[in-house]
Amino acid sequence: MKTDLETSRALSVQIAEAIRDAIISGTLIVDERLPSEAELAAKFGVSRPTVREALKRLAAQNLIRTQRGASGGAFVNRITFEQAHGQQITTSTLLLSMNDVDFETACEARFALERACVPLAALRRKAAHLARMRAEIARQARPALSDEDFCASDVAFHRALVDGAGNPVLSYQLAGAIEAIEPLMNMITFTARSRERIVALHDRIADAIEGGNPEGADSALAALGDYTITLARNVMERRRRI
Repeated sequence: MKTDLETSRALSVQIAEAIRDAIISGTLIVDERLPSEAELAAKFGVSRPTVREALKRLAAQNLIRTQRGASGGAFVNRITFEQAHGQQITTSTLLLSMNDVDFETACEARFALERACVPLAALRRKAAHLARMRAEIARQARPALSDEDFCASDVAFHRALVDGAGNPVLSYQLAGAIEAIEPLMNMITFTARSRERIVALHDRIADAIEGGNPEGADSALAALGDYTITLARNVMERRRRI
């Protein structure tokens, strides 16, 4: 583990990076107990509060967990894809909001990524994935459903499709596209969209996935992407005229 620190950068950040790199490289393995705060302070030549701040950073990233008691301390965590979803969503949301990504660029990326999952979903989807998709379609068809709840159901439908691909790496990567970009798209288009049209396209997607027809699902998903972009253009054009 690298222990020489630069004076030009925050010491706690460098310590956290050194420990993180040791975890990634396998020098520190899952469930291994880290040296105590005092031992780490001596190793890095810093104060215990500095080490404590570094450990907080690692805990915030789910890289370590702390336990109290005589056998306690800080331990290397086993990160699951599900646990990492939240970080992926947060990062994607921040990237979109901080870097002025235009709607069509975000929409293009979101649908291109999801369409890559369609062949696998048509082949591997389980009954639970189809049941979730059908349940969300039924929910979306309720006239009294609020716009907020429709958006949440829309996200859940597409998450079920992506998860149906049976690939946890894809599900993790698509978490940002579905749960960060999809709400943004809904926020812009909800005043102009036809719920009936969206539900009909969702029905086509679910039917194709259930029938093992990736071409049909891809065609419906592409139509949904085109419809979404058209809606956004119309909404933005109306706003420019006001």
